[in-house]
Amino acid sequence: MAITSLDPGPGAAALQAWGGQMAAFGSNETVVDKVLPEMLHLIDPHWHQFPPMNPLWHGLLGFVIGVLGFISVTGNGMVVYIFTTTKSLKTPSNILVVNLAFSDFLMMFMMAPPMVINCYNETWVFGPLACQLYACAGSLYGCVSIWTMTMIAFDRYNVIVKGIAAKPMTINGALLRVFGIWAFSLAWTIAPLFGWGRYVPEGNMTACGTDYFDQSFSNRSYILLYSIACYYAPLFLIIYSYFFIVQAVAAHEKAMREQAKKMNVASLRSSDAANTSAECKLAKVALMTISLWFMAWTPYLVINYAGIFKTMTISPIVTIWGSVFAKANAVYNPIVYGISHPKYRAALYARFPGLFCQSAPEDNGSVASAATATEEKPSA
Repeated sequence: MAITSLDPGPGAAALQAWGGQMAAFGSNETVVDKVLPEMLHLIDPHWHQFPPMNPLWHGLLGFVIGVLGFISVTGNGMVVYIFTTTKSLKTPSNILVVNLAFSDFLMMFMMAPPMVINCYNETWVFGPLACQLYACAGSLYGCVSIWTMTMIAFDRYNVIVKGIAAKPMTINGALLRVFGIWAFSLAWTIAPLFGWGRYVPEGNMTACGTDYFDQSFSNRSYILLYSIACYYAPLFLIIYSYFFIVQAVAAHEKAMREQAKKMNVASLRSSDAANTSAECKLAKVALMTISLWFMAWTPYLVINYAGIFKTMTISPIVTIWGSVFAKANAVYNPIVYGISHPKYRAALYARFPGLFCQSAPEDNGSVASAATATEEKPSA
């Protein structure tokens, strides 16, 4: 008589393990149960009411962050490499572009791997100090990015609105701006490490950020003032810059059309007008990049405000979207610049021709500011 083996096999064992996870998801366990003991003092009581997240969410979040991290590190690394090694792209204005790409590169290079590991473990596994540094780094790189974009907007304003009356930005001026951006951002983001505000694990327990449940005056004042310094202030300055940029471009185009009509010609565009047109195109690129930045960080701002003002119930799932949108911002810039900058595309094709499915792009535009272009022209 044959004896049938009672071993269920690896497939059944895997199914049994998954069933155990799902049973925990539907039991009286909470999202805090897997948190390391040394991290418990950082967890707000608000999170104890939520059951563990479905393991599928952790898997999806880890996969998405891993993909975004790879794209961001590769894309921004290429931007930094191309702009720093191509002579025609070494201009004062492009120092700001390099700083933006460098900040985005560091964000995902330092933040994506830990989050992927945490998603695999379904909780933060690196301890409280790493949590503080992780949150500080995320705030720092985000603040650096938006203020770099603000300086880019000011450069566009200086070139397009003031025109030939503008004082061209120099290499030293650009480097001073970059230093100021990093110093200003660092001052704001290290404050929670010294008691003003606090960094804690977020609701999904795989990332860390600002504590938006602590109702103390110190914590609430930090979040409000930090949002003014690194969200509302740059937003206002950028809107101010682009309002006058659009106004100046519209007035210029109207004057060109009226003059062409008087002379009975189709267009009055000369090489100088072509340079102005190139600057307007770059302004559109910068505006697109900035719009994407605010789309990325607004969900995180909403979550913070919802916490300190208690306007809505924040679940661990909601905090996932804040993390994803914020980190996706680091992916946008190399894509936008790759599509929109002819000289960048030409340099990229020269070094990595295998990335293109068509012939080399024409070098018919410049990322440099019109002020720089004016310096290269012989004086009249």
